[in-house]
This record gives sequence, C-alpha cells and structure tokens, in this order.
Amino acid sequence: MRRLDLSARRPGDVVVAIEASGISTGTERLLWSGEMPAFPGMGYPLVPGYEAVGRVVEAPDARRLKPGDTVFVPGSNGFAGARGLFGASASTVQLPEGRLVPISAALGSDAVLLALAATAHHAVRASGRDLPELIVGHGALGRLAARIVVALGGRALVWETAAARRRGAEGYAVIDPADEERTDYRQILDVSGDSTILDRLVPRLARGGEIVLAGFYKQPVAFAFPPAFMREARMKVAAEWRPEDMEAVLALLGAGRLSLAGLVTHCGSPADAEAAYRTAFEDADCLKMILDWRAT
Repeated sequence: MRRLDLSARRPGDVVVAIEASGISTGTERLLWSGEMPAFPGMGYPLVPGYEAVGRVVEAPDARRLKPGDTVFVPGSNGFAGARGLFGASASTVQLPEGRLVPISAALGSDAVLLALAATAHHAVRASGRDLPELIVGHGALGRLAARIVVALGGRALVWETAAARRRGAEGYAVIDPADEERTDYRQILDVSGDSTILDRLVPRLARGGEIVLAGFYKQPVAFAFPPAFMREARMKVAAEWRPEDMEAVLALLGAGRLSLAGLVTHCGSPADAEAAYRTAFEDADCLKMILDWRAT
C-alpha cells in the first residue's frame, strides 16, 4: 500500500471516503500475475479496483449528491502520481459526480458486488429477450447470472467442475459437466474464462443456438469448425455493463427479486493486502474478497 495525493480538484468532482472495495478475480488477477494484455490507457503504477462503496465527504457544487450519501464507486482517475485506469481500491477517491451511483446504505458491504451484478445482467440480456438456459461457472459472477435469470422468470442450469463450488445455489441447479445429457440448448452463457471451452459447449447447442462469452480470456479463443457448422452456431461477446444494467439490477434489488447476500465470503485489511489478494486468487472457498478501508 502506498500513499498518494489526490489530483487537483475540477468543477463537479466529488470526494468519497471508501468503506469497502472488492478484489476482482478477472482483471485484477491478470494484473497481479503480470498477464494483463496491453490496451489503451494501460500503464503503471496504477490504482486497481472498480467495485467500491463509500460515503460522500465533499460535494461543493454537486447537483444530486451531498455529504453523507452512500454511493457505489466504479473507479476513479483522480490520483497524482499513479494511473487510475480502475482506481477504486483506495481510502479516498475523487471523481465526477456523474460516475457515482447513489445506493441504499442498507446494502452494506454487499454493495461492492453491484458492478459484478450489472456485468451479469449485461451478459444475461446479451441476446435480447432470450435468457441463458445453461451457465458455465459457479463463482460469484456465475451465481449472480443464475440469480438474475431466476429473477427475470427464467430457469437456469449451472455447470461447475469444482465439487466445493456446487453448493449455495438459490432457485437453480448446479451439476458436474460430466453428468450433462442435453444437446439442445438454445443459449449458453460462459463465465469461466476458459479459452478452450467452446469445443465442449458447441456440441451442447441446438441448431442455431448461441454461446455468449462473458469471461475474461487471456488466451485466444478457438474452436473446431465442423461441429459449429453443423449446428449453425452463433457466438457473441458480452463486454462491460452499461448504465441501464445498473438501473435494472437496482430495480430488482429494490423489488426484492434479487439478493447479493452470501457472495462476500472473505474480508481483509488494506495493510494486509498481499495476503488478501493471494486468498482471493488461490483459495477455492473464496467467492469474493473485500478490503475494509474504514480503519485506514
């Protein structure tokens, strides 16, 4: 952990005291391992993290926020001496008011999951009205996707190879892929991040079926053409969440149709960040690790 100054304040900037931030097992794992592909804006040193919750402490010319309001912080670029390509894992952040999402304080630390939930919603709705019938992966993102499918009135089955992670389903079933029998799925959502997964999923599709890729794949994604040709398989990539996804998730939470409970399994201190990151990435029992910044 390193001390940084905030950059010079600009009109419309709001200062937020962070209470908790989440560690991403997608992008942050790649930063941690040195495998993050280069893309625009990338560089070091950087402040990681894009899922944090905190309270507004300064909002001198804000139009809708005031000190004391609870907000979700999707990242910040308001640091001097470091890039804020992500920028939410800090005790204090500064960013334009428009980037902040006002939320209920009742969500507590579970609110760090809002970006992941919005990402799951974006992936679930990637094909419009059709909902995934099969979800691959039962980590935090896969669980949120399955919960959202159920909240939207659908039925989902989840594949998970790790026996320990097959527990904790709410309103849907989780099986070992080796026990699968169906070969007529209309839509499959993959959140595994396994670049070799397509050769296992294509044979499970109905003719004209679709696979939505929503993991983060560090290796080229490839597949055998003949099975895909036989099924006229379609493939789509689901990227980052959009404001309408966050609005939809907040609406589902407000209506009691979606819950974030039970997914934050570990909590660490920023002073012990190295141990927290190792647990987040190496402990199979860790669904979501958060850092508690309140004592910093």
